[in-house]
Amino acid sequence: MEFTAKQLADLLKGRVEGDENAKVSDFAKIEEGAPGKLSFLSNKKYTHYIYSTNSTIVLVDHDFVAEQPVKATLIRVPNAYEALSTLLKLAADLMPRKKGIHPSAIIDSSAKIGDLVYIGAYAVIGENCVIGDGVMIYPHTCLGDNVSVGESSRLFSNVTVYDNCKIGKHCVVHSGAVIGADGFGFAPDAEGHYNKIPQMGNVVLEDEVEVGANTTVDCATMGSTVVKRGTKIDNLCQIAHNVVIGEDTAIAAQSGIAGSAKIGSRCVLAGQVGVVGHISVPDGTVLAAQTGVSGNIRRPGVYCGSPPQPIEEFRRNAVLGKRLTEMYDRLNDLEKKFIKGGSIN
Repeated sequence: MEFTAKQLADLLKGRVEGDENAKVSDFAKIEEGAPGKLSFLSNKKYTHYIYSTNSTIVLVDHDFVAEQPVKATLIRVPNAYEALSTLLKLAADLMPRKKGIHPSAIIDSSAKIGDLVYIGAYAVIGENCVIGDGVMIYPHTCLGDNVSVGESSRLFSNVTVYDNCKIGKHCVVHSGAVIGADGFGFAPDAEGHYNKIPQMGNVVLEDEVEVGANTTVDCATMGSTVVKRGTKIDNLCQIAHNVVIGEDTAIAAQSGIAGSAKIGSRCVLAGQVGVVGHISVPDGTVLAAQTGVSGNIRRPGVYCGSPPQPIEEFRRNAVLGKRLTEMYDRLNDLEKKFIKGGSIN
């Protein structure tokens, strides 16, 4: 579809600077702009591109100040990145959606299938599953017995959902994700052999949860592993058995959370964060990349390192760490000077 600058500004509650009749029908990065495309400027590192971009319209923050002429029409908004997100969502909603059930799909006769559902080729739906209205299940995805999927959720190709798991409304599960595999539960006997502990629980993904490609969320030993409303999990993450993750938490790629850990609401776990089992992280905590959490965090804040330190303390220690050799040499010289024959070996 095609939109004018005025139409977009009205939608975004923004202000046009330039030709309000300028038209766009697609998106482009500001450095790859082309006529008929809409771009945005949010990161100051890309400011120089706004003077050369060929995009017809560019979203900018209200406080953007041009230092030279800009040929594109600008739409000034409170937050250009959020405005872009709004437009991308609108564009996605306007795209044609897949419909119907492919004849090669295998659906148990006891399953309940809602209206306007898409089930792709070679998908498998087990006994007593409940599939809500508007759900989209892409090819080769497999749902075990007694699985429920809430309305308007999307499960992309090659997703596996084990028996008894529950997926809420408006969820997205990306290709290769596994929901409900056994938790890592083994008990060594007197001879040192590991005996499997049956994992009898399930996984509950509440509404508006997103799970990235090749991420695993293990079932509980008993009860449920729970990912609460609005939480977003990136690709290649491991969520172990009986973990509880609060609402609106974001977890970046290659992070791992061990069994029975509790992560609060509105937390951020950056890439490659590791959390040991049976500990808790309070609401509103931010864990920087590669942070290793080995015990309870008692106060919300921004942490980094292993074990975690408040970010400012971590930065100071990192600077001092680079000077350890210098400080060692100075201390050794002082000891030689003031302690006859003394040295550090």
